[in-house]
Amino acid sequence: MTQLLALTWQLRLVGAALIGMGLLHAVLPRVLGWPGDLGGASLLTRQVSYAHLFFIGLTCVLLGALPLAFARELLGGGPLPTVLLCGQTLFWGLRWVMEFAYFSPRLWRGHRLRTVGHVALSVLWTWVTAVFAVATAHAAG
Repeated sequence: MTQLLALTWQLRLVGAALIGMGLLHAVLPRVLGWPGDLGGASLLTRQVSYAHLFFIGLTCVLLGALPLAFARELLGGGPLPTVLLCGQTLFWGLRWVMEFAYFSPRLWRGHRLRTVGHVALSVLWTWVTAVFAVATAHAAG
């Protein structure tokens, strides 16, 4: 029972963290210097970039709301909760892979703030993926 309670709280914490990450997307363009970087880009490129940013932020919020609001139900088992948890594990696991396989170390090496960001995101995606993986295994029975 204690383990289930701990997993329930981990799912809720993950949900809250993902909602926070989604909301962070509102200021991300300024933090990353997008106005200057995209200033010379075409209108289409600028609008697509900001539209994608909005929907990524919204996706983070929605994917975080699910475990925050329904942690117990997700852990209750059954086909739908198991598939939802499996999907979250796959989604965030792929985001974890991207942190190492896609983003070049040249983007953060030698830059203190970016290095801290890379390490923090690596830890975040590891934790999020691990919690969803354990929850999936629990729900699958």
